[in-house]
Amino acid sequence: MPQPTTDTPSGRRLRLLAAAAVLAAAAALTLGLVVAPPDAVQGQPQRLMYVHVPAAWTAFASFTVVLVASVAYLLRRRPVWDAAAQAAAELGTGMTALAIALGSIWGRSVWGVWWAWDARLVTTAVLLLIYLGYLGVRGLSDDPDTNARRAAVIGIAGFVQVPIVHFSVLWWRTLHQEPTILAPDTSPPIDGRMAAALGAGFLAFTLAGAWFFLHRLAQLRIARVEPAAPVPVGPIVVERSES
Repeated sequence: MPQPTTDTPSGRRLRLLAAAAVLAAAAALTLGLVVAPPDAVQGQPQRLMYVHVPAAWTAFASFTVVLVASVAYLLRRRPVWDAAAQAAAELGTGMTALAIALGSIWGRSVWGVWWAWDARLVTTAVLLLIYLGYLGVRGLSDDPDTNARRAAVIGIAGFVQVPIVHFSVLWWRTLHQEPTILAPDTSPPIDGRMAAALGAGFLAFTLAGAWFFLHRLAQLRIARVEPAAPVPVGPIVVERSES
């Protein structure tokens, strides 16, 4: 895979973004592991929230980018929109898998099981399968435009699952707690130190996700414009026939 150069203004901005993400991650770790108190009910396992929730947020934001870029590609057929959708889908799929893994560890500590047929868990697993399928259809055809159009349709239709995941804890009876931040009603605020740790986690994941997206987008754009390397051939030998 071709790599974007770092000796350009965009490359320098990526380095600054990466540095900011590292600093935010360090702050989030300090706040989450040292400053914030353990939960009164769940104890130490609750600290997984400072990674689990930002990972889910990053996934939702990524799939929103997939939606917008997919619509733009179908309307304008510009490869940059398809590249943006693919980069965002890769990020969102990875973050969804991370959220499921962390949720499983958290659930094992609190519920006593690694997995439950819970509305939030099942809808999130379906979300992961949708975007794995999105990435999978990109290799079904030799025609890049055909793959891009198929992926765009899935990227648009699949976004319906995002609000289903978010509101699943409100629409169905579930073991999962209700939304901590984007709750539709006015719920009691969490401890200020916990809120600070969670906010730092959001910032760290947002910056890291933005870095990955921009870096991957640059890779995909280079791959779409660079011609394939010529296949080396040996010297051509012409034999002269004797008359």
